[in-house]
Amino acid sequence: MKITVTVIKADVGGIGGHTRPSDGLLNAVRNIIKPQVRKDEKGLLIDSYIGYCGDDIHIVMTHTKGINNSAIHGLAWRAFEAATKVAKNEGLYGAGQDLLKDSFSGNVKGMGPGVAEMTFEERPNEAFTIYAADKTEPGAFNYPFYRMFVDTLTNTGLIINKNLARGVRINVMDVEKGKIAQLEMWQDKPTLEAALMYPGRYVVSSVYTKDNQPILSASTDRLHNIAGKYVGKDDPICIIRTQKDFPATEEAGAAFGNPHLVAGNTRGSHHMPLMPVKINSPASINYAIPIVSALVFSMHNGRLVGPVDGFGSVDWDYIRTIAVKRALAIRSQGFVHPATLVPDELEYAEGYRARMSVLWSKMRPIPGSKGSQNKQQKPQPQKQQTRPQHSQKQTQKAKPTIPKTKKPSTPRKSKPVETKTSTEQKPKPVTESK
Repeated sequence: MKITVTVIKADVGGIGGHTRPSDGLLNAVRNIIKPQVRKDEKGLLIDSYIGYCGDDIHIVMTHTKGINNSAIHGLAWRAFEAATKVAKNEGLYGAGQDLLKDSFSGNVKGMGPGVAEMTFEERPNEAFTIYAADKTEPGAFNYPFYRMFVDTLTNTGLIINKNLARGVRINVMDVEKGKIAQLEMWQDKPTLEAALMYPGRYVVSSVYTKDNQPILSASTDRLHNIAGKYVGKDDPICIIRTQKDFPATEEAGAAFGNPHLVAGNTRGSHHMPLMPVKINSPASINYAIPIVSALVFSMHNGRLVGPVDGFGSVDWDYIRTIAVKRALAIRSQGFVHPATLVPDELEYAEGYRARMSVLWSKMRPIPGSKGSQNKQQKPQPQKQQTRPQHSQKQTQKAKPTIPKTKKPSTPRKSKPVETKTSTEQKPKPVTESK
């Protein structure tokens, strides 16, 4: 039986800032989604689950409509619109901030909400994990994805599982240009690694086996590319099928065991570690450290069992401690890069440009520098020429432009004057005649 799993998430309001959605928001979403789950198969959905990570609500839906289905996407859009009305009535912060368009146009991709979905032939014991992140960007998943599908030091299954040992197909999206490349493991491994050096631009969007079984689907939208300004970080979400021919559930989970530095947190303009948290955790006010939760599901005939809290066991408390220590260390560096992002990646770029415009308005040439001399001593007019001329005939032609001396007729004294003029006062040769 072919089943589609669709996960759509959005930030439509938080209590007291970017913390967590209110119960009113969650109930508003449930009131739209739940009636579509019917045993008589007259609803749009087979099953659903609604939760949150930080201030982002995620809607997990199973159905048989396929990916990019307008009815399924429209259902999620209506749910977020209903939640936005509640957020406005409750005075929540950022009400409807991820709904970047005024009306639904058939697909929520490019409209603000993040989407991850895949269609596959359901296995007898289908297993998958959904990873939901907050206060970071889609490229934050690049490092754990690499560890799952490329790094044998992290995932022994890449050696001893015959299917994984063949390598996988990894699709990498250029989120700035809207283009995608399919890379084959293992021959394209160095190219993949080069792309993943820049997670702000190149993002893993999906992974397939060599026989085209879907393993992974991740959201990739950059909100500032849609809105043209900062409206919140992109807060990615992904689905990863596990067990048998795919990474084991614990192999996928362990890839998040090294809290790596990612872009995001407060004002979306810093680097901090990605901290694994329990399901339905609010965002931290510790400078909004980026967080990720793991929802572990089983599924049969589209019916969900779970989720189990993948990061809820006691061993993950130790990983959280590591993340907090790294967060405090990099925050101690304050605003100095790499604690903050490079200027091109700052989400509050307009404010930064305003500061820099003041700086540049105060810039002056350094005394004694070439720029300073050129500004203080204007060269005397000369005839246009393509290159410096040194013949006797051309020297005589240039005499009218040479400053007068006591003995202007003496060649020995006129020549040094010309040399001084050409090196200190004469502008660079013009190129109009080329």
